[in-house]
Formats: sequence, structure tokens, C-alpha cells
Amino acid sequence: MKHGVAFRKFSRPTSHRMLMLRNLVTSLFEHEQIKTTLPKARDAARLAEKIITLGKRGDRSAQARASAFLLKPNLLPKLFGTFAERYSERQGGYTRIHKYGNRPGDNAPAAILELVDNPRDLRFEITSRAVGWELLKEKFKTQKPVNVVRSGLQGTHKVVESEQKLEFGEAGGLLRPKTRWNLQKVLRFRSPDASLQLSEKATKYADQLMATPLASKRLFDQVEKKKAVPGNAEAPMKAGQVALGDTRSALQLSHGALGHQKRPSQSPILTSNLLLGRKSRKV
Repeated sequence: MKHGVAFRKFSRPTSHRMLMLRNLVTSLFEHEQIKTTLPKARDAARLAEKIITLGKRGDRSAQARASAFLLKPNLLPKLFGTFAERYSERQGGYTRIHKYGNRPGDNAPAAILELVDNPRDLRFEITSRAVGWELLKEKFKTQKPVNVVRSGLQGTHKVVESEQKLEFGEAGGLLRPKTRWNLQKVLRFRSPDASLQLSEKATKYADQLMATPLASKRLFDQVEKKKAVPGNAEAPMKAGQVALGDTRSALQLSHGALGHQKRPSQSPILTSNLLLGRKSRKV
């Protein structure tokens, strides 16, 4: 057993290793979400926690140490302003690591390292989808699917606010105990309007779930009508057909990685509101 080893060596000399970790932390503060290997993410997270603690201190000594560590001086106002205000109530745990399978090529374990409560927080997105999925299942238990599709998912915000007040494992809620615990965790240190944002995302995801079979049925009906015409032998499905809800064209999908260089114009996401022509309702 080796003793006194603080960090991994990464098969690099000390100067190269520290520069690599400084670069990872700088990229994390700039983008608030990066993808790297799992060992690098763990060591970069340890350093990022210490630098954010310096940002919360805010004295001249902390500013000098943070300025000497970060590779981009223009991130200092973000560290001592945005991050210090965002994590003022937290006593630690400013980073989160999501395992992301294995990297193609060398099969190294990949991970996504992100700052908690960032605008693209993955835990927040996953929790909102879980809430939308479970509330939609509860609707289907008491109402017919046709009625749910026509009316949409309503009262989501009230459910989210009531679930925040319940304890873990307490009876009376609509969500599973694990989903309720994740809901309370992602909203604990966020602003009061975060519950409304989560409710809107949950409602939007439920609309997408309901819109997918509707769109599939329309595509099937169109194909059947074309096949009914004499002399039309068009196949029901074509190679390279764009997935439902995907805003990219089939040409960009055929280009592979090159298709991501130019983003298409933002078009509305496929929802039941768009298919049925009904107006969006309050959550």
C-alpha cells in the first residue's frame, strides 16, 4: 500500500500533470460542464471545490491564489461573483460527476463533470423528466388516454410544491419516494422560481411522450394512403428517416460528426399541443 499519495500521477511529470488539472478546472468554470475521463474528473473536482471555497472567501489572499491557479483571468469575476453568490448557502459539494460509459478508442471510463445548479444541470433535467413521467402515469390510472391527450398535463406546479413539503417515505404524495427525494434535493438551494421551471420542463416532456404515438399514427396513415394508390410501391419506412422530434435534417444526420458543425434553425419541438392545435396551458 502506498502512503502519502495525494493525487494520481496519470503517467505524467508533476508540471504536466498540474497544468492539465488547472486546464480542466478552468474549462469547468468557463463552461460549467465538461466531459473527460473518470479519474481526471475526480481529481479536477477536488481542486474545483477548493477554488470555489476561495471564491466564497473573497479576500485579497484568496484572489491572489485563485488568479495564480486559473489559466484565464477573465473568469475571476465569475468565480468571486456568480459562483460565490450561487453557493453562498452550501457548505460544500459544488461539483457532481456523472459516469458516461467508456470512451471509444482506448475504452477509458468517461464521465461528465459539472457544477451543481448550473443552467444545464443534468440532475435537474433528469428529475423533471421523472416527474413528468410519473404524473402522466397517475393521470392514465383515472382518465382515458384520449382525454389526457386532449387536456394535457395540468396542475404540475401544485404537485411539485406539495411534494417539496413531504418527508422521505411519507404517504400521500403522487411521486415515488426516490423521485421526491431527488426533487427536494435539486430545489433545496435554488431560487423560489426553480419549482416553476421544473414544472414547465415536466409538462413539456409529458407532452412529448403523448405526441410520439400520435405522430407515429399520422405517419402510418399517410403511408397507408400512398400504398392504396395504384402504382405506388413506396416502402413504409426509409433509410435515414429523421427520428420524431429531431430538429436536424436527414442530410445533416448523414454527415455524421460534420453535421454538428452547423446548427439548424430552431424549430418547435414535437408536442401534443403542436399536433392537436391546442394552446399551452398553465402548469
